[in-house]
Amino acid sequence: MAPQLTGTARRRRPAVSRSGPGEQPTRHPAVALAMALPCAALLVVLFGGWEQMASQAQAVADLLGR
Repeated sequence: MAPQLTGTARRRRPAVSRSGPGEQPTRHPAVALAMALPCAALLVVLFGGWEQMASQAQAVADLLGR
């Protein structure tokens, strides 16, 4: 049996935030991508992700070739 909730309902924050004079605007997705790609490339090189991706792609190609 599902429990019943009792008491008053909690209100949530409004979905649209009103920017005040001190708030900064959100950054463009291209800026976030430019920040994340160098880190991702470094992690791929450090942990051998390129070889792992190549072996997984070969396994998928073998499965599709059957």
